[in-house]
Amino acid sequence: MSTKYKHLFSPIKVGGTELPNRIAMMPMGVFSPRLLDPKTGAYTKDGADYYIERAKGGTGLIVTGVVPIIPMPGKNPVNFPDEYVEKMRYLTEGVHKYGSKIFIQFTAMTGRAAHITNEIEWKMLPAPAPIQNVWDPTIQNRGITKEEIQKYIENFAQAAYLVKQAGGDGVEIHAVHEGYLLDQFAISFYNKRTDEYGGSLENRLRFAKEIVEAIKAKCGKEFPVSVRYSVRSYVKDFNRGALPWEEFEEKGRDLEEGIQVAKMLESFGYDMLDCDNGSYDSWFWPHPPMYMPKACNLKDVQEVKKAVNIPVVCAGRFDDPELAEQAIEEGKIDIMGMGRPLLADPELGHKFYEGRLEDVRPCISCHQGCLGRIFQGKDISCAVNPACGREKSYALTEAEKKKKVLVIGGGLGGMEAARVCALRGHEVDLYEKTDHLGGVFVAAATPDFKEDDRHLLAWYKKQMKDLPIQVHMNTEVTEDMTKGYDEIFVATGAKERKLEIPGFDSPHVTYAFETLRDGSIQIDGENVLIIGGGLTGCEIAYMFAREGKKVTIVEMTETILNAFGLSAANYNMLMEVLDYYKVKVIKNAVVEEFRDGKAIVAETVKNYPNVANRAKLMFALWPQGMKVKHEIPADHIVVSVGYLPDDRLYEQIKGDHVYLIGDAKRPTNVMDAIWAAYEIAKDI
Repeated sequence: MSTKYKHLFSPIKVGGTELPNRIAMMPMGVFSPRLLDPKTGAYTKDGADYYIERAKGGTGLIVTGVVPIIPMPGKNPVNFPDEYVEKMRYLTEGVHKYGSKIFIQFTAMTGRAAHITNEIEWKMLPAPAPIQNVWDPTIQNRGITKEEIQKYIENFAQAAYLVKQAGGDGVEIHAVHEGYLLDQFAISFYNKRTDEYGGSLENRLRFAKEIVEAIKAKCGKEFPVSVRYSVRSYVKDFNRGALPWEEFEEKGRDLEEGIQVAKMLESFGYDMLDCDNGSYDSWFWPHPPMYMPKACNLKDVQEVKKAVNIPVVCAGRFDDPELAEQAIEEGKIDIMGMGRPLLADPELGHKFYEGRLEDVRPCISCHQGCLGRIFQGKDISCAVNPACGREKSYALTEAEKKKKVLVIGGGLGGMEAARVCALRGHEVDLYEKTDHLGGVFVAAATPDFKEDDRHLLAWYKKQMKDLPIQVHMNTEVTEDMTKGYDEIFVATGAKERKLEIPGFDSPHVTYAFETLRDGSIQIDGENVLIIGGGLTGCEIAYMFAREGKKVTIVEMTETILNAFGLSAANYNMLMEVLDYYKVKVIKNAVVEEFRDGKAIVAETVKNYPNVANRAKLMFALWPQGMKVKHEIPADHIVVSVGYLPDDRLYEQIKGDHVYLIGDAKRPTNVMDAIWAAYEIAKDI
């Protein structure tokens, strides 16, 4: 079978290794002891199976997540060389079985991006020189010594040699990228050293240069060494990233220096540049959320390609094979890099090759199953693919006993339950009381920056058509209709929470669901008030602010964006976006009335740093705070204050064979709805 993506599926050499195609899995952290052996830093069988599944799915190159080589008691291959090599052979042989290649990524760690919680971490995770910590600016990371630098270099070379012994095809150095330690050395804004590792650009890159030289001396010149590389930093200041469309003064590495650095990395002996953009101060660049444009790094990466002769990878919301084919054909890049899309669908390579793009389960850039879980100390996985990282234990098998299954509700949770049950051979009826599938997700997917949400919805609808599922639309299930089924999933969703406030019967007051779903609500004036500063409320604020409206958010708590599992990348970008569009946020406040185009807002003020002494005394007498009322111009109000579960039918029919899932159980997010359905359906 031939493919129309002939350039994407052509081979390419990296050093002495030939890749079978131009699709590469980008490195993503795998840290849990179930996937990464805490003693040796080798991948366990579960961890290896996670990568092998992507090789089986047609990915040409697998680049694993970071493994430390710093002097530390565990997770370091150089401390247990024989055991490391033996354990890693299962991974390398498994990847090679499917014709793919594998590079193991090693890291000098985080520098100032470390989570410093104790003295041991402070000693083990140094920066180039003393500098404020990313996560807690009140802490200073210490500076690394020259003796430590030499030990790191020695460890990089030894670890690469062990990979070669284990049958690995190459290594990747982490990283002159994302503001990690080697990147901090490379950038003058962070590197304040005065010795041969600081000052000039040549000095700032000396560490990276000596690493690749040591590896080549140990493993041979043909053994491939890639480097993870951020072309530009997009840093406005400490902990402030620049948005794609804004003008700013670059404090990190600009494009001109980025091209110069790329040339130097090639001259040092690196065989491939694995490129993206960003830093920990601009975290939404290396981990782009849905608010970032697709292929957000391509424009900068193609400038690097003009300047070097070694293969160049481009990553960053880059999941379109048409665009990749064109970019490779035109010589703008050499390899298409994908991270999260391969978590969502490990069979991407084969589906691209066969032109089955409608069958691709898309990544929705939510970060809940990947980064969100990693920062909670859990295994890497995926919001839309619960089997990610659990390829064997969560694999779907044919049911021993075929059952008659009823699914009530055609939202994402209901469709996932129906899909999994049908794949396992059960007889499935799905009932939806409206004329469309998707539930509240239809509204959530409406904003133009939610294109992947719309793709996910289309994917689920296609599964309902392709699988032997009897879908009944415009039918509300009653208790009598549930008789005769062996298993029942109740996915009846939730209803929006309503506010009983004077004036809210006005046509100029709408709720989040109808505002998003209809897409036709016209706002004649320029002032929009959003009640509720959760994720949905802030996204609606962003949507209207981009249209040129003057937007105010009123939030009853002390903070906005209090969504569990919300990644720092998504949070940081949305906060930057609200600031850029001058969205006003009033916290600790409620709307008491709406009349004559004005909202009466009562704000509870607990302290004012600049008020007169007499006022300070008044606040001291009322520590719970004082209420200050504002009149806020509001041509339109959008209420986004959450949902209440609709579990009425469940309460009528509940029993051992009845499962309440999704928003009907607890309104949360896409991940919870899909996972709950999958985890039950895979075992019944």
